[in-house]
Amino acid sequence: MSEELLEQLEEWHEEDEYEEIVDAIMEIPAEERDYVLISHLGRAMSNLERYEEAVEQFLLIAEEGKDDPLWHYRIGLAYYYLEQYEDARRAFEVADHLEPGDDDTLEFLEWIRNKTAPKPVVESAVMAYTDPDVLSFWNDSAPAAEKYVSAPPTDDVIESVEEALVFKLPASYVNMMKLHNGGIPHNRYFPLGEATAEGKDAIEISGILGIGREKKKSLAGSLGSRFMIETGGYPEVGVVICDCPSESEVVMLDYRPSGNDGEPEVIHVDKGQDYKITRLAVNFEAFINGLVSKG
Repeated sequence: MSEELLEQLEEWHEEDEYEEIVDAIMEIPAEERDYVLISHLGRAMSNLERYEEAVEQFLLIAEEGKDDPLWHYRIGLAYYYLEQYEDARRAFEVADHLEPGDDDTLEFLEWIRNKTAPKPVVESAVMAYTDPDVLSFWNDSAPAAEKYVSAPPTDDVIESVEEALVFKLPASYVNMMKLHNGGIPHNRYFPLGEATAEGKDAIEISGILGIGREKKKSLAGSLGSRFMIETGGYPEVGVVICDCPSESEVVMLDYRPSGNDGEPEVIHVDKGQDYKITRLAVNFEAFINGLVSKG
């Protein structure tokens, strides 16, 4: 293996050209790939989120890597993103034993502890949405309801969506979605304290996005929060939870006052009015309780 190839692999890695790394190494016959090449290949596959293939590559050099903290770290990372937390924990613990005090290793171990720790049962102080009457909140007969409604999210789906959004979702929102994951409410108007200069006295929503990826109109769906923020130029203050009949308007969770893990406020953003922000409610629960019919 030439020094020139190694330099090229490192250069591609620095430039995030992971496909180039995979293609170059895969052109080399398998029997000619050594520990270093396979390490590069596994790392590149992990960076491409091809974690199962990455694990397969790392296992080919397990004997040579048993005393290499970097080998244990890299296979631990792949196991972590495959949600094989016990395998990941063992790998990171060995990495920490071989190279104590590495910040990245310790961070992954902490994340694994948080993910695998028993979750205490806590009585929520916010609206639990367990009253049967709450289910009448939704208008499932609306023609467009199917575009929003998903199966109730699992805890893993919730964590995954929160990681993708980089915001912790409010407990009241999560509790509501566990009973009915997204949809169109019967009451779709949120009254404003006073009419705007344009004569608008209420904000109208089309639907509430559920927690998931499968439905286009879900938080992490193809038409979800990130899509609306990025294509509409909306402020990077939180998460879009409602679309509106007007394509220039959205309702968002605003995390500026609370931080990414805090209790967000609810705001309306109007792109047509130079992205004017109107504060609607102190939290999601208050927003839901404030929705009314047009009459």
